[in-house]
Amino acid sequence: MFCRIVAGEIPATVVHRTATTLAFRDIDPKAPSHVLVIPVAHHANVIELATDPAAAADVLATAAKVAELEDLTDGFRVIFNTGAHGGQEVSHVHAHVVGGAPLGPMLSAQR
Repeated sequence: MFCRIVAGEIPATVVHRTATTLAFRDIDPKAPSHVLVIPVAHHANVIELATDPAAAADVLATAAKVAELEDLTDGFRVIFNTGAHGGQEVSHVHAHVVGGAPLGPMLSAQR
C-alpha cells in the first residue's frame, strides 16, 4: 500500500517529502500529531532498512524534520513496529512520529 502512496496512486496528506523519503499523516491518528515516515525505496521492515544505512539515516532525518514542522517542542516519539508481535500492519517499514500531547507509558500493561 505505501508503495502505491509513493507512486501517487493512493492519496495521502503529505507533510514533507525528500528525494528518498515521504512523510504523511496517519489515517487513524493515535495522538494530535501522528505522521508516518517511509523510505521511497521499499524495505519490508526495520531489519531490511538496517541493510541500507543511507536510507535509515534519511528516515531518521525526515522524522526529525517532521517533529520540527509539527512544532513538537514538548517531546515526541519515533516508533517502528516490526513483525506480528511488534504490531506491524503494513509490510513497508515506516516510522510513526507521534506527539502534541502527553503520551503516557511506553507500553500498556499486558498479562
